[in-house]
Amino acid sequence: MNEQIIGYPQLGVAALLVLVDAGLSLAFNLGIARSLLVAACRTVVQLLLVGLVLRYVFALSAPTLVVAVALAMTAAASFEIYARQVRRLRGFWGFTVGAGATGLATVLVTSLALATLQPSPWYKPEVVIPLVGIVLGSVMNGVSVSLNAFNTGIVRERASIEARLSLGAPASLAFRPLQQSALRSGMIPIINQMSAAGLITLPGMMTGQILAGMPPFEAAKYQIFVLLLLAGGAGLGALCAVQVAMRRLTDDRERLRVDRITDDGGRP
Repeated sequence: MNEQIIGYPQLGVAALLVLVDAGLSLAFNLGIARSLLVAACRTVVQLLLVGLVLRYVFALSAPTLVVAVALAMTAAASFEIYARQVRRLRGFWGFTVGAGATGLATVLVTSLALATLQPSPWYKPEVVIPLVGIVLGSVMNGVSVSLNAFNTGIVRERASIEARLSLGAPASLAFRPLQQSALRSGMIPIINQMSAAGLITLPGMMTGQILAGMPPFEAAKYQIFVLLLLAGGAGLGALCAVQVAMRRLTDDRERLRVDRITDDGGRP
């Protein structure tokens, strides 16, 4: 393959665009110059460090290291889900619902992908770690958006939910409109991504493979495979998180327990 090498001069040219954006922010008093520059610096440092760590992991090709990296990535994604909640479940539930849904969806989807691709050995880090990372990103978005929409909706629509329950409706029926709305919200990002793929934008994975010299048609097949995995992971994770949250917010007498949601902007 005719690989395109990205060096520090090329990175410097791309960084000029961020500096231009920062300058425009200052000129128009947008107040985002500092945040933009900090985010850009974090991107550079984090990705270069990850690149160094993965070079070490790839060289050793040990299953324990691969699993450790995957667990660390999942833990980071779970914390991001927890931090993004405007209102969250009280106590350890606030973290474990998102973490559990994320871990379950990621393991199932990644396992299906590995069973389909059949790398040798099965823990081949060049395959497992990128798959876990890309699936985690989609699952994290689906879970965090759906869970936040569901929890905030519970507080907002408390009266209507309690009215349905008082009229004898089971919890599954009383929560259904809110549950459907939350799941739709969580799936919108991946639906938009799939709808725009090819016609409006070339997704990152496909672009990278084409730049690395892979034939466009083959790169497209890889990207289709990945997008379908992402859609499945996002939907599975979001549904699992919302279902568990719904169970947590009702008691054994199917009464709404809004007291189990934080009422102070997400701070425990």
